[in-house]
Amino acid sequence: MTIAAILKHKGYDVAAARPTDTVAEVSRLLSGRRIGAVVVQDEAEHLLGIVSERDIVHALAANGARALEMTAGQLMTRALRTATPHTTIEQAMTVMTAGRFRHLPVVEHGALLGIVSIGDVVKARIMQQDHEVDSLKAYVAGAV
Repeated sequence: MTIAAILKHKGYDVAAARPTDTVAEVSRLLSGRRIGAVVVQDEAEHLLGIVSERDIVHALAANGARALEMTAGQLMTRALRTATPHTTIEQAMTVMTAGRFRHLPVVEHGALLGIVSIGDVVKARIMQQDHEVDSLKAYVAGAV
């Protein structure tokens, strides 16, 4: 199973912020959409970075209320790890676990296609394992 299957199921909508958006604006977007991260894009929709809830919490701990006036461009993670639609569920899980992050932008030919969370990846992996178990049960039942 690949990331393409996850996107096909969950959709391709991605919440985005501009680098000049304040952390307060990004927080409202995260809260309003009930999501954990937004990508940061320029006017031409080039992917510049990502801002997660964790980034905001770290900024608040370091800067107090002043963090809300900081911009997405100041706070975003710039060294992004990305996936392609052809990335397997296992590969995505390995990258996310090793990098200790929970959101993975999906890019193909330089264009942002979507984003997957660790929850999406784990759910897909569980579905994949359930299918394998059902197939094995059917095989064993047919072999007896």
